[in-house]
Amino acid sequence: MGFLAGRHVLVAGAGVTGRSAAEALLAADAVVTVTDGSADRLAALEQLLPGVALTPGLVEPPSGTDLVVTSPGWRPSSPLLESATAAGIEVIGEVELAWRMGLELADPPTWLAVTGTNGKTTTVGMLESILRAAGIDAVACGNVGLPVVDALLAGRRVLAVELSSFQLHWSPSVRPFAGVLLNLAEDHLDWHGTFEAYASAKAGVLTGEVAVGGVDDPVVARLLASSPAAAHVGFTLGSPEEGQLGVHDGQLVDRAFGPADEVLLPVADVHPGGPPGIADALAAAALARAHGVSAAAVAQGLRDFTPGAHRAVLVTTVDGIAYVNDSKATNPHAAAASLRSHESVVWVAGGLLKGASVDELVREEAHRLRGAVVIGADREVIASALARHAPSVPVTVLDPGEDAAASMEDAVRAARSMARPGDAVVLAPAAASMDMFSDYAHRGQAFADAVVGLVGQRG
Repeated sequence: MGFLAGRHVLVAGAGVTGRSAAEALLAADAVVTVTDGSADRLAALEQLLPGVALTPGLVEPPSGTDLVVTSPGWRPSSPLLESATAAGIEVIGEVELAWRMGLELADPPTWLAVTGTNGKTTTVGMLESILRAAGIDAVACGNVGLPVVDALLAGRRVLAVELSSFQLHWSPSVRPFAGVLLNLAEDHLDWHGTFEAYASAKAGVLTGEVAVGGVDDPVVARLLASSPAAAHVGFTLGSPEEGQLGVHDGQLVDRAFGPADEVLLPVADVHPGGPPGIADALAAAALARAHGVSAAAVAQGLRDFTPGAHRAVLVTTVDGIAYVNDSKATNPHAAAASLRSHESVVWVAGGLLKGASVDELVREEAHRLRGAVVIGADREVIASALARHAPSVPVTVLDPGEDAAASMEDAVRAARSMARPGDAVVLAPAAASMDMFSDYAHRGQAFADAVVGLVGQRG
């Protein structure tokens, strides 16, 4: 990788992404320094990355630094990155690094990219399944867990890349062959500052040859229309117009690629079901079709797809009450979609709202709430919204204890006392988990464990 050879590169962050970036840089003959606020995290890299300088707590780049590669969660306002920018040193992310390294290959891989406020992981998983059903050497990577540089260096021919707004912010030149923007709602405003900045970062996925967008979302429709891509493709839960994918007579239909009104598969064969799952399937199908995948392979891939954990998972049904783990609903937009899948809900919510408002969610979904149990750091914010927009809904607010598992047990116990046969007790937090749990999976497992422990497994 000639452009990196001999260059002094600082990697900011010693997590999974930082380690993979450092390994890729070493392979490209760069001179590498890694910094992190945690000396323990750096120490863990000592045996893994011989030849890398490990320096804790840097607030400005070492003298002679040519490039900074940052982990996606580092904010532009962090002292180290501000100092680098002030010194005229370029700051990029691991995704951008992978893109630039790929351009130096004789036969670069094809990038099919997915972003949006909700549904990214499901969509990129569906896309990977479709591509593999078509016999294509493809892998899901990026925000889904596998760093893009690892997928690149493994020689994969097609990269199904999940991109967060953070990753897109640090990827100024990434131009995927085809990219989809699923939807947009308030999220990560504490990082981006404004919704406009957040939306602008997300729109970076629409700058390649084929731009795909969920046109039922007016903000996405506007961004799609203004995209510089040569081809614009919409997807909708309604009957599609020419140039779109959508739903007609209970079938997923493609009116953008191939023969007119080509049927892909019945809606009933899409899982997870419901509007969010169908929208994700249409988005994945659009990216695959842009790459030339047949309708038959799209259908097979979607049928083969297994949804990930903690996304609308039925834990059990007891005494006519369903207990549903949707811990991955980490913002109000996702939580609203989760609640709409049920007629009558006892809602378990709370955590870190990251600057997002829950007022619209509560106002629109109040009619289906049997009750609510609110936990986590921003519990009072959610409780106040419930008091304003759903004053007749009983609400239990639980103070967090030192034991997160015990707190979740209290929440499930309170929810069970409110629920009636035919109801669903739904963990759809509308918030991030790090105030009480290590991540959304930890939170979802705590909910599932509490349900099994308190309610039992009959049903």
